[in-house]
Amino acid sequence: MKTFHCLTTPLILATIGVPAFAQTEDALTRLDPVVTTATASETPLSDIPMSVSVISAGDLSLTDAYVGAEDVTDLLTGVEAAVANGTQVAFQIRGIGAVDHQALTPTAASVYSDGVYLATNVQTGMMLYDLERIEVLKGPQGTLYGRNASGGAINFISVRPGENQRRYVRAGYGNFNRVDLDGAYGNSFDNGFSYRLAGRYLSRDAVLDNVDGPEDAGGVRDEFGLRLGLNWDRALGGSLLIRTHYEEDNGVNATPRNDTLNLSDHEISSSGDGLQDTDNEFYGISAEYERALGRWTLTSLTSFEGYNQDYGFDFDGAAALYGDPTLSANLSYIRDFRQYSQEVRLKTDWDKGSTLFGIHASQEDFSQTYTIWCGELDPNTLIGSCAYVGAGSRAGPDPVSDGTAMTLVTDIRQERTSLAAFTYNEFDLSDRLTATLGARLTHEKIEGIGSGRHIFDDGTIGYNNVNGLGLAAGNNKIDDTQLTGNLALSYKMTGGTAYASIANSYKSGGFNGEVQNNATHFADDGLFDAETVTAYEIGYKGQPSANLAYSIAAFYQDYDDPQARIFVDFQLPDGGSITSNSLSNLDAATSYGLEADLTWQTTEAFMLEAGLTLLETEIDQSSDTGGNAATFDGNPLPFAPDVSATLGGRYAYAVSQGVEGTLSAHLKYRGDYYLDPEGLDTRMQEGFTTLQAEAGFRFVETGMTLTVWGRNLTDEDYAVSGYGFIGYNTFRSDPRTYGVRIGYDF
Repeated sequence: MKTFHCLTTPLILATIGVPAFAQTEDALTRLDPVVTTATASETPLSDIPMSVSVISAGDLSLTDAYVGAEDVTDLLTGVEAAVANGTQVAFQIRGIGAVDHQALTPTAASVYSDGVYLATNVQTGMMLYDLERIEVLKGPQGTLYGRNASGGAINFISVRPGENQRRYVRAGYGNFNRVDLDGAYGNSFDNGFSYRLAGRYLSRDAVLDNVDGPEDAGGVRDEFGLRLGLNWDRALGGSLLIRTHYEEDNGVNATPRNDTLNLSDHEISSSGDGLQDTDNEFYGISAEYERALGRWTLTSLTSFEGYNQDYGFDFDGAAALYGDPTLSANLSYIRDFRQYSQEVRLKTDWDKGSTLFGIHASQEDFSQTYTIWCGELDPNTLIGSCAYVGAGSRAGPDPVSDGTAMTLVTDIRQERTSLAAFTYNEFDLSDRLTATLGARLTHEKIEGIGSGRHIFDDGTIGYNNVNGLGLAAGNNKIDDTQLTGNLALSYKMTGGTAYASIANSYKSGGFNGEVQNNATHFADDGLFDAETVTAYEIGYKGQPSANLAYSIAAFYQDYDDPQARIFVDFQLPDGGSITSNSLSNLDAATSYGLEADLTWQTTEAFMLEAGLTLLETEIDQSSDTGGNAATFDGNPLPFAPDVSATLGGRYAYAVSQGVEGTLSAHLKYRGDYYLDPEGLDTRMQEGFTTLQAEAGFRFVETGMTLTVWGRNLTDEDYAVSGYGFIGYNTFRSDPRTYGVRIGYDF
């Protein structure tokens, strides 16, 4: 049984908080923001019968120092991010969510960008720029919009074109030769048309120290993004908002650290054979149309999202340890993805409540070529300069060549079609008591086809056939229909609202997209099933005065068939072994705990914010899943620290006439957490504390701003994900970063 750790004394350091130069809202508005995606209507946060966290425009100033969406977890409790392969992000909310680095399956915490569902964890590591707010819904979702989510939903909402837009340009420089450029410009016209163009560029040298090879193996960032919004307030009898975006990632992915190496903080070891330039591009367009139809409001959201990827890295991170190049491995991914979706919602308010009906349809097409080799790769023959340690074992009992198996190549293509109908209803049972009822019926069809091959040194290509169980080439289809829903009661009291809720949802099953060993890969027993979560929650949201708001909630989540990446030993012909892994299902798990949040506007100039999540998780495993059931039974879920706590605030003051100053800081403590479900102490990240801070000045007459910022000022070195191969490998956090930024608002 785990025990809850006490918060450490560094929490006291964060009595200054997140800055915002221009805060014109009154205290009540700041403390109780209107949330647009957690209910069928724009609703004050205190009236919503579920746990919702909002990172508002004032809080978002700290994200200017961030490099990706995963960094916002520094501002949240009960929310963590597992980051692998550069920028693939799987968010965990209250312990729910598989730590998975493949890109074929949706994430347990669904991620949206301006209402558009992002279907793979490749898209969830997006650049952050020109955001209005971020809304985080905790617990199963699916009856309001978008797709099913077993863990929760995270909504990134950009600034909307319209009147009185903020226009700005900013430039910054930081350690590791970091260069930041961003800006936004827009205008509105009397005919109801407005537009907004925003962009960001970020470059940075390697932040991890490679002790045995090229510097770039420590991770290089070189990326930019552009977003254009066009808004017509009087289009076709309603309003039409078109958004389009394009982003590129052209850096170098960092090599993971092998746990068998004796390395210091923020160090890795890579000979550089697997070093590859990244060539990733992301793009999309959406059209949101809204109009009144009598008493009803019609909303239509049409979208297209896609990406192309070509990247890789040194897979084992340990070539220097063994002195034997044949024990090293490098990998690369080539991916193409297209996603089309259409959603239509009809919503009406009536005397005693509101009703929403919606339909959602989407189609996805994913293809991937995954290559593993040893040494330097010939791009024409795909043969490495040495034999990859696992290739020979995949050849099977009757190899097609007498030569040496050198390289593995895996191809997979997956098509997913999803159709859903949903409804969300609020009923005022009395002046104080409100009932919420939602339901969703979803049908999904998933088709997969692929093959796993090995290439010999004489150029012969053979299909994998581990243990002689048949050639690794095949296809299969999954048809699944699920009914999910939610029910809540909320009661308004003097100074607050009490609520109780029950909700359930699921995350799709599917195919594994990594190495295919034999014919069983596409057999029914080689697939993984959908996971489901039923969550129970009671809570209270109080606002006893205009300058104080708090919430407290207790939750219990029943987790059935949780998806998890299972690591098993893979035997080699010489009697040795390497670790292979695939996504599979455990039997069950539970997640329960307490959460509390506090926002206090102590004075007109000073705001204090604090949050705490106490979490217990436990796997219940009685059947064998890739090994002995005892390996998992009783273990905690991965990336589920028993304590996560935040403390921060912001202080605004007058430096002199015409000069405004701000001080800010935000601290987060995370307790111990495991990197995978095996619960081994050697794969546990010990608790740590991170601190982000800013000091800024605004020159009122000129519109100029000057900001000094710092991130991970405690210089913590911690694992952001891990996997087994030869030893255990972990991707590492960035060290302390800091810089200066100047800006001009006009």
